[in-house]
Amino acid sequence: MPNSQILEQSIGSSARGIHTITILGGQGKNHSPESLRQVELRMGDIVSIVGPTGCGKTTLINDIELYANGNTPTGRTVLINGEAPPEDYASDPSSNPIALISQHTNFLSDLPVHEFLKTHARIRGVESPSRAVDETVSFANQLTGEPIILENAMTELSGGQTRSLLIADAIVIGNSPIILLDEIENAGIHRTRALELLKSYEKIFIFVTHDPRIALLSDYRIVMRDGAMQKLIVTSIEEKGAAQEIRRLDDLLLGLRQRIRIGEELNFCQIHEQLRQLAYAD
Repeated sequence: MPNSQILEQSIGSSARGIHTITILGGQGKNHSPESLRQVELRMGDIVSIVGPTGCGKTTLINDIELYANGNTPTGRTVLINGEAPPEDYASDPSSNPIALISQHTNFLSDLPVHEFLKTHARIRGVESPSRAVDETVSFANQLTGEPIILENAMTELSGGQTRSLLIADAIVIGNSPIILLDEIENAGIHRTRALELLKSYEKIFIFVTHDPRIALLSDYRIVMRDGAMQKLIVTSIEEKGAAQEIRRLDDLLLGLRQRIRIGEELNFCQIHEQLRQLAYAD
């Protein structure tokens, strides 16, 4: 787990002291007011944004990243600690408390991984850049199937490695209090391990997801339709129990996928027996 001293040193003073982020509703695609008029999220919350393709999930996190102030097509407003965000959040990247990791993010730099991360750590004023780099890569390697090598060029990383490294970098070096993640389940990231790690941090994590496991393990989920926030669902005890049942099937599928990747042949009878055991498990 990243060192707390590194986390404390690595973020600008104006981004500390964030307690809440509030989204004030605007309008949907049909220009009708959003049914959900206000959402307030607090440090430590894990939130999922759910809904069918094209319903406005990514638009919502874009509004958050842009600190919308009635100046986007949705007319939404984003507040930090109940107030308009300071101007330097948008003008000074080192002060911006929000990190967005999208499914289409790619690196343009051909620097080796360790040089890229060390440069970022120095810019952030981290006291021990080398240690921060090691902790960032260690964190990332818990999320991706193929370990990231420090000497690899950034442009050589796979999609899953790229997303894993970006998440780790935002948490360890950038120490962003608010992290937006757009459909990480499509990037080959180990979802179970990611949620376990993220829950140990006092940050706001907002997922755009189609994955039932991520949605049911979140504290809340915002339901989108027709470009509008429809309602906020607090995850119930029953739903969290269902998420654990889904985990068993998910872990089985992940195991089969890994066996195929390393070149093993699958035995139908063994798979059938595993499914049978799942069906009758307590």
